[in-house]
Amino acid sequence: MCGDFSGPNDHTNYTVMMPPTPDNQPGTSDSKHDGGSGTTRFGAESQTHGGGGNPRMERRTSTGLSSVNNKSMLLRSQTQDFDHNRWLFETKGTYGIGNAFWQEDQNTFEEGVSMQDFMDKPWKPLTRKIQIPGAILSPYRLLVVVRIVILVMFLTWRIRNPNHEAMWLWGISIVCEIWFAFSWLLDILPKMNPINRSTDLGALHDKFDQPSDTNPTGRSDLPGIDVFVSTADAEKEPPLVTANTILSILGVNYPIEKISCYISDDGGAILTFEAMAEAVKFAEVWVPFCRKHNIEPRNPDAYFGLKKDPTKNKKRHDFVKDRRWIKREYDEFKVRINGLPEVIRKRSKSHNSKEEKKAKQSAKEKNGGTLPNDYTSDVPKATWMADGTQWPGTWYGPTPDHSKGDHAGILQVMSKVPHHDPVMGFADEKTLDFTGIDIRIPMFAYVSREKRPGYDHNKKAGAMNAMVRASAILSNGPFILNLDCDHYFYNSLALREGMCFMMDRGGDRVCYIQFPQRFEGIDPSDRYANHNTVFFDGNMRALDGLQGPMYVGTGCMFRRYALYGFEPPRFIEHTGVFGRVKTKVNRNAPQAKLDDETQPLTSDSEVGYPQKFGSSTMFTDSISVAEYNGRPLADHKSVQNGRPAGALLSPRPPLDAPTVAEAIAVISCWYEDKTEWGDRVGWIYGSVTEDVVTGYRMHNRGWRSIYCITKRDAFRGTAPINLTDRLHQVLRWATGSVEIFFSRNNAIFASRRLKFLQRISYLNVGIYPFTSLFLVVYCFIPALSLFSGQFIVEGLNVAFLVYLLLITICLTLISLLEVKWSGIALEEWWRNEQFWVIGGTSAHLVAVIQGLLKVVAGIEISFTLTSKSAGDEDVDDFADLYIVKWTSLFIMPLTILIINLIALVMGFLRTVYSVIPEWNKLLGSMFFSFWVLSHMYPFAKGLMGKRGRVPTIIYVWSGILSITIALLWITIDPPGDSMKKGSMSI
Repeated sequence: MCGDFSGPNDHTNYTVMMPPTPDNQPGTSDSKHDGGSGTTRFGAESQTHGGGGNPRMERRTSTGLSSVNNKSMLLRSQTQDFDHNRWLFETKGTYGIGNAFWQEDQNTFEEGVSMQDFMDKPWKPLTRKIQIPGAILSPYRLLVVVRIVILVMFLTWRIRNPNHEAMWLWGISIVCEIWFAFSWLLDILPKMNPINRSTDLGALHDKFDQPSDTNPTGRSDLPGIDVFVSTADAEKEPPLVTANTILSILGVNYPIEKISCYISDDGGAILTFEAMAEAVKFAEVWVPFCRKHNIEPRNPDAYFGLKKDPTKNKKRHDFVKDRRWIKREYDEFKVRINGLPEVIRKRSKSHNSKEEKKAKQSAKEKNGGTLPNDYTSDVPKATWMADGTQWPGTWYGPTPDHSKGDHAGILQVMSKVPHHDPVMGFADEKTLDFTGIDIRIPMFAYVSREKRPGYDHNKKAGAMNAMVRASAILSNGPFILNLDCDHYFYNSLALREGMCFMMDRGGDRVCYIQFPQRFEGIDPSDRYANHNTVFFDGNMRALDGLQGPMYVGTGCMFRRYALYGFEPPRFIEHTGVFGRVKTKVNRNAPQAKLDDETQPLTSDSEVGYPQKFGSSTMFTDSISVAEYNGRPLADHKSVQNGRPAGALLSPRPPLDAPTVAEAIAVISCWYEDKTEWGDRVGWIYGSVTEDVVTGYRMHNRGWRSIYCITKRDAFRGTAPINLTDRLHQVLRWATGSVEIFFSRNNAIFASRRLKFLQRISYLNVGIYPFTSLFLVVYCFIPALSLFSGQFIVEGLNVAFLVYLLLITICLTLISLLEVKWSGIALEEWWRNEQFWVIGGTSAHLVAVIQGLLKVVAGIEISFTLTSKSAGDEDVDDFADLYIVKWTSLFIMPLTILIINLIALVMGFLRTVYSVIPEWNKLLGSMFFSFWVLSHMYPFAKGLMGKRGRVPTIIYVWSGILSITIALLWITIDPPGDSMKKGSMSI
């Protein structure tokens, strides 16, 4: 094997030596063979080795000559072609050398060549970029350009041809249409370069988990990963849901000693604490069971809820027995979790009564054996732990130092650092037979940061930053995966899939890997577009072809070093028109020495640590270690900023008391004072959508991100299917976008390191809620046209209809091609369009108003958590879908719905009773009105609740009201010739 790499694919050039056969010798032909005149490579080789002292060489030469002499016998009778297979069989010829066949007894080639030379695998990349076929992407881009041209022509025509009979209607419509065209451009331009990616898990295994010269024992050389799970309210986020998420993390298919799991309980609830203790205890049997039988998914609730046959592809004879036993254990585990609130209350009541008796006894002793008449109990109604100590967090009866916003910091390592070597199980009659199965579980820690009155704790972003600091002290994994408490591992190999991108060449420039969000428990019709596939499979896949997808809150694996606010080792600055001028900036030293590779890649690596990151020296010392451990392997000349193989084989030191004490110190409420946490370091503060802002800051520094779509969904979670909950979720996102627009995180102020189209996508994030102002007005235009008898144009002439037809055709074809390259279904695309109108006329409009109030008047906006259902088996799976919970967000879409229905009736009646009916204007207005109503259909269906539960009087009242208003309008403004002038007479 040669050691040179050639070409962009980095394949190795091989020289394959073929054996002598009658049909590849230059001296063989149908004419008479001259044994002395033909000089071949093998003949020259025999002369080099000597004239007559090598019997093996003579045997080889005689075999070749006899084959030549008998060639006529080996010709096929009809075609006269040489029969190579028959020659191999009759002359015992060889196939040459290679990894398919090797004949040991006849070493007919150079010395030193062996089978092992062909078994050494060449260097392989861990990931591959798959371009969208040109047959799909080229027409897509062409149609986008064509539609842009048509829109420009149409808007120009609309401006030059006003409706003089209704200038107010024309003016309103043309302003709305110009904004819609601008908004569509912001949305479509970043979609011009979608790509797909694939990973090679086999290559990752061969590179990091196989024995080699630098890793003779075959230990894993993969970097560590810290997994963060966040929760804040044990009532709205049931502990059983969180416990199942933790169990799926502890059972993930990744080196056990390289995984650490942390849960942030921002409410400081003892219920969550004890539920996690129960989960760790159950994990001791659940995780080995998953490894033994290769269980997927490793969330027990999701696994036992699967509808398919559980024995499919299971080959162990004891699987059915093991599954029956573990199912019973899980049922008992659920009962224990569900009974924890009552157990904690009874325990606390018992301990409080004992404390009360002690206080009374003490008072009696001090008063000479009698209880004072003015005695009042000052014993607090505390919440007690199972070991007989008071819970340092939030009590059931809130008191100072023990309420949600006022409690001490808590850090409990519930599962210690696993042993560096595998710990094999054994046959146990009381549990399962884990012989030959590694029974270790990863480290798990419960974290609840300190909260005190007078401090701004910055909601979820502050909790995440506290976990970043605590984990840096305890485990310091160079990569961080964050999950919501209801998002669990559906694919146990997801971490390895993401690590392929981080450890591939160029991976040191990747700040995070975003996985798509997939949801369970959504109604089959997906009435409110909860799956959001248009965004996750369309927009995010397209951004991956630019500088990378946005960070969307959960299912994201970060590079810890990038979270600390450092710049990437290499980046590109974009200048000129549309950023076409690219300047590469390399911040690496030309040839860094091995001694210097442990230093972080920053020019101020030794300056400003206490000011930026706080006063913990143990934390600042961990930064350079995390940066170095997160580098890819330097196993190829194209890998820059790499680390040597075998650098991560040393065992993790066990935790000691000073280390845990330091971790508790860095989660205190005062630690962030006079630091840059939340400003440049960690999750960014100041927005309810801290995820988007955090990702934007990284892209703005020059980092890039990757979108990782796995064949089997990486994670699955829950989403609100109730209309009210869904609109409040959209309201929170839209409010965060408005905050971004009015802040310094607006993409208008982005640096030159952000690509032009990436800048457009972030600009759209801040602008899209403002489309609601124009959308609401435009949804009333059909009703106004029907009420007034006018239209946005003077008449349905040919030019208007042609433009409308061309725009519709282009949009339809673009949508079909987008469906083709994104893989979404047409129904999903249509549901997304419907909810865009519903959300735009409700949540987005309120978000703009709230955002303006915050900017102008400084009024802060608070949001409540979305409830996570624990899955009640006794009720309908989609019961929440039919619950109608009134909210002020319903007012505007409901008004649009009723006004358009009334306008349809009134417009039809006034046209029928008109002296000169103008059917063309009626049809135009009715078409746009039906367009509005078709988009509002899911909203109307949500208001009606479950079929059969809406009283008949509601339908009767709506019909009577519509007819009454229509007849009243006709009475006020009867049809006649005055209609043409737009006048009103009573």
